[in-house]
Amino acid sequence: MEKFLIVGLGNIGPEYRNTRHNIGFMVVENLARLQNTSFASGRYGSTARFSLKGREIILLKPSTFMNLSGLAVRYWMQAEKIDIDHVLVIVDDLALPFGTLRLKGKGSDAGHNGLKHIATTLATQEYPRLKFGIGNDFPKGRQIDYVLGEFDSEDLKTMDERLDMACDIIKSFCLAGISITMNQYNKK
Repeated sequence: MEKFLIVGLGNIGPEYRNTRHNIGFMVVENLARLQNTSFASGRYGSTARFSLKGREIILLKPSTFMNLSGLAVRYWMQAEKIDIDHVLVIVDDLALPFGTLRLKGKGSDAGHNGLKHIATTLATQEYPRLKFGIGNDFPKGRQIDYVLGEFDSEDLKTMDERLDMACDIIKSFCLAGISITMNQYNKK
């Protein structure tokens, strides 16, 4: 059975729960809920599993904190024998307006510490990632406060629909592959 590792980036702890930086956790939690599965604590993170048309999908919420995400990704890739092209990292992106979803097959870390650590740990930037736009409506010098802040009421109006769309993209990635999925969803 083909396996996929879907990694939602975020920080553990109640103080980070609803922050913009934790959108990766929110996406995989939403997918687990939609698939009627739940997370169990394990080494370097919590995982949930489900089958999708003959494929095994493993959802991962690293417990390493954002800046050490690569440790969890590498561990679960090795433990489950999953190739890098079957890994998808979900991450917040300041450069995209809120709710914009962009699937990429590779790319730079764009200053994101979670992506930077994954690239360093895996010794490559060539891994798929789904960027979830969080916007960049903050005063100069207040970036950290913004990403560690909670979503505003305007963002929350469309949050459920955007989370569901992210889950559709993940399922398409696992079933149809990255090229078809990028062509179908990156325009929206």
